[in-house]
Amino acid sequence: MTCPYFANCGGCRCREKTFEEYCQYKCDKFAQIMSALPAPRQGFGKAVFIPDGTRRRASLAFLYRHERLTLGFNAAKSDKIIDVASCALLTDDLNAVLPELRKLLLSLCVTPFQIKSRGRQISAEFLKQGDVWLSQADNGIDIVLEFDKPLGLEHRSLIFEWMQKMPSVIRLSHRRRKDLPSEPVVEKAAPSLNIAGFDIPVPAGTFMQASKAAETALINLVLDYLAPVKGRIADLFCGMGTFSYPLSRNPENKILAADSSDELLTAFQAGINRNMISNIEVMNRNLFKYPLDAAELKGFDAVVFDPPRAGASAQVAVLAALSPEDRPHKVIAVSCNPNTFVRDAKALLAGGYAFEKAVLVDQFVYSDHMELVALFTPVVEEREP
Repeated sequence: MTCPYFANCGGCRCREKTFEEYCQYKCDKFAQIMSALPAPRQGFGKAVFIPDGTRRRASLAFLYRHERLTLGFNAAKSDKIIDVASCALLTDDLNAVLPELRKLLLSLCVTPFQIKSRGRQISAEFLKQGDVWLSQADNGIDIVLEFDKPLGLEHRSLIFEWMQKMPSVIRLSHRRRKDLPSEPVVEKAAPSLNIAGFDIPVPAGTFMQASKAAETALINLVLDYLAPVKGRIADLFCGMGTFSYPLSRNPENKILAADSSDELLTAFQAGINRNMISNIEVMNRNLFKYPLDAAELKGFDAVVFDPPRAGASAQVAVLAALSPEDRPHKVIAVSCNPNTFVRDAKALLAGGYAFEKAVLVDQFVYSDHMELVALFTPVVEEREP
């Protein structure tokens, strides 16, 4: 799909290539990074390429200046906003919202905010810039407006009226900063996802896999790599439970799911309670600072870890140092950064694991970003007769 913005926008710098050229470029780049490791025993599986028009979440910036509203994405390595009418990456439903969202933001920007000064005098200020977080849940669109001003009655009224005309948008929230909780302004229904047949609540502005197709591909790879192992499974950096939910479908599995995000874990626990799942235990743990230690990992049949781009060096160091009899039968790495994956993989290999196989999952089409799923198994040491 062609895009009039790719030359300036920071999201799709590889879009000048044909799709065939792009796929080859991405596979070659993946192979080059992986060449730092010994070839996997079972090789690299066929790469999974997610098409245009499937991205279900995006963050946009807006700026109101000289009576004109700009809404779009930042230019590459710049804070300049590229005004975007629609994006080839996004779903049709998200693109359909953008023109109406532009109207709402414009109305908010021209309506004064009443601000009390320290002397208790009230002055009028106007909204000039901010961010918008869009997510498409399975039952509708979720929007978070982010700007550092308190919403007054007039602004809430504008949002309420706009929401009545937007049947596809089921919740709109506001937060003053990214590190502050979001306040639902209008909620027609609680956004949710269906993962492995479970109805899962979605916190406002939270992380979720960028596309349903990629989420499905990652889950299927993890389940395929795990088989036939079952029993005690650690799901580390679990997020909202993308892998724990499908793993829990097997009643013979007992899952320990660990992460450090209070928001995600609260929603995760709510989903567990709603679906009456009895074989998932949630743990709030900063695995970067306090990885599960050898005693805590003892007895686990498999470990799945899906860290942020920084990787999982602290947790991998513990896995690598486990005695042979305590190593899990399988370690599955899900990575959104092949470079930190290589670092972590080298530690596992040095600790007595074998690199079995891996698959590239290209969730962010026409970008340099890559994800992968890889399988490691403990090396069986041969004893002398």
